[in-house]
Amino acid sequence: MKIFRLILLILHVGILFLLLGSLLNAYVPPKIFPWFNLLSLGFPVLMILYIVLTIFWVISWKKRAFIFMFIGLAFINPVKRWVNFSSEKKNDSSTIKVVSFNIKAGLMGKEEVLRYLKAQDADVILLQEDGGMEYPTLKGYNRTQTNGILTILTKYHLSNEKLFFSEDENMELQSGLQADIEIKGKTYRFVDIYLYPFQFEKKMVKLDGNSEANERKVKGVIKKLIPTFKIHQDQTKKIREAVENSPYPVVVAGDFNSVPNSYEYYHLSEGLEDAFMTSGKGSATSFHDYKFPLRIDYVFSSKSLKALSYVVDRSVSISDHYPVITEFSVSD
Repeated sequence: MKIFRLILLILHVGILFLLLGSLLNAYVPPKIFPWFNLLSLGFPVLMILYIVLTIFWVISWKKRAFIFMFIGLAFINPVKRWVNFSSEKKNDSSTIKVVSFNIKAGLMGKEEVLRYLKAQDADVILLQEDGGMEYPTLKGYNRTQTNGILTILTKYHLSNEKLFFSEDENMELQSGLQADIEIKGKTYRFVDIYLYPFQFEKKMVKLDGNSEANERKVKGVIKKLIPTFKIHQDQTKKIREAVENSPYPVVVAGDFNSVPNSYEYYHLSEGLEDAFMTSGKGSATSFHDYKFPLRIDYVFSSKSLKALSYVVDRSVSISDHYPVITEFSVSD
């Protein structure tokens, strides 16, 4: 029994160091050491194992349980980026409704997408992978010029459109679209995000009983992950410039192709508030094409904008992403 507990203790300490490693994404960029960013993908599994082992020590009446419980407090916010239970927000002012949605070019039904967007009656709609779609049913909306990937639609006047690219200005590496929108007498900068995708197919990540084939799949996945992390670092830098240089309050939303506690999350949210952490309830999982829970869609905002609600709308499956709907309080 002592040997068994020793093995569990070594395993628990190892998991703790891996979890702490994921927090280092706030400081260490992928071009220097990409493996910390890799840890962020496994954060939910690592955290569940950490909690299970802590409970085991509690049941076993071991003093080490209190040490692991105390250290575990460092992961409260990282966990809340995946699962959160915020209190209901009261509002005494006007609101801005924002919808962010990767519509996958309407491949699962363009008419369904159009009906859904019209029914939302949002003030601002930020779309990713829209494929240059037309939106005939959204007649009252102004639209940014189409680039085949990103589109911003709004009921209000928009100006100062700008696309962001990676460092090499590669057209395939469009990472963001900026538009300044005047809403109810105030101007806000909206930044629509679509970071470079990993371009996985289900068969690439689905493991089977063949150990050699599984090993090849794992190596293939890592070969795709590491270069993409480095591309994201460049894209993040460009987007941060738009946020930091904005003379207006900012809303940054879209498909980041990155999970919470990743380098991308820490640096794109820097100085901003995660609307899910402010007003979200339950799971923030937004990508549902794989069984593994993935939150890769976000809404961040300047602190002057207070998120009243954050909803991942799982009532529709018209894309491999769920729409994310946020309402902000705007003081008159």
